[in-house]
Amino acid sequence: MDRRSFLVAAGGSVAATAALSGAAQAAPPPHAANRVRFNLISDIQGDLADFGRALDDLAAINPDSAGLGIVGDITPRGYDFEYDAVKSTLDKHRHPAELAWVIGNHEFYVPKWRDPDTLAQDTWPNGTTEESLFASFYRFTGRDTVHTEANFGGIPLLCLGTERYSHYHDPQLWDEVWMSDEQFGWLEDRLAHWAQRRTPVMVLTHHPLPNTVSGTQRASYAKDYLQPERLLNVLGRYPDVFVFTGHTHYHLELPDWTVRRVVPGSGNLEGFTVVNTGAIETGWRDDGKGGEETTTRALNQGLQIEVGASDVLIKARDFATGTWLKQLTVPLHNGR
Repeated sequence: MDRRSFLVAAGGSVAATAALSGAAQAAPPPHAANRVRFNLISDIQGDLADFGRALDDLAAINPDSAGLGIVGDITPRGYDFEYDAVKSTLDKHRHPAELAWVIGNHEFYVPKWRDPDTLAQDTWPNGTTEESLFASFYRFTGRDTVHTEANFGGIPLLCLGTERYSHYHDPQLWDEVWMSDEQFGWLEDRLAHWAQRRTPVMVLTHHPLPNTVSGTQRASYAKDYLQPERLLNVLGRYPDVFVFTGHTHYHLELPDWTVRRVVPGSGNLEGFTVVNTGAIETGWRDDGKGGEETTTRALNQGLQIEVGASDVLIKARDFATGTWLKQLTVPLHNGR
């Protein structure tokens, strides 16, 4: 089944380059006292039961977490009542005080529906304005821009996102990410600021970068960004940048769950680290026939990040089974 068709249909039922792999382990190693630990998840898409399980597991394994980042697709469609349901689930489960929200493509799916129970793609946008979709995201997050900087225990997180829903501007486009000169300038400024201070930077963006983590060698992911070269050229200068992406729903057991991406001409021959965040709702995989298909095993996975003075430890977690899947230690280049 085509992924977009599946995702649209699912929305109604849920109204309720070199690969780097780490060795699997049964339990996390002892933690040094000076390490900052936080967690990242993505693609809740209305699966609030699994979201609750993930929050409970994270509270058990990382009770003093410096923060939780949600890397897009907070809701199945972007209705205000769906955002409210996410907040209600948060309120029922222990979670960090510091939260970082990223906008995803599912936050723009209200226009496909005449009402929450009636799919009506032929009459898109069904009276829904682009401005109202952003307003719902801003109301939920308590801010007035898509891009923002969060801080988890002294570690900066830069949240990126589209500033247009592309189908409003070009009928040939749908979910493609467009970023303004203002957002690019802000990103360049913040990366340079933290590089000068020899501090690693976590960049959260929902859509994957082409030719990076699992699945992104497919042609279907090559055009997720309307300005991919510009974005890669900004990120590619900094070896201590870590980019976390969602959207694919590919399992974290795959060997290319994290990679180093080298951008030619950037002057950074070691590249920067790109990591798949997994997903809370529905796993996907390559079907071997040029398309994609859902996986038979339910998916509920995410990450724990531990930042020390000289390295960053990235751990993949299965919330459904309460087990660690793998981990990778990335040395920092900050001269500390």
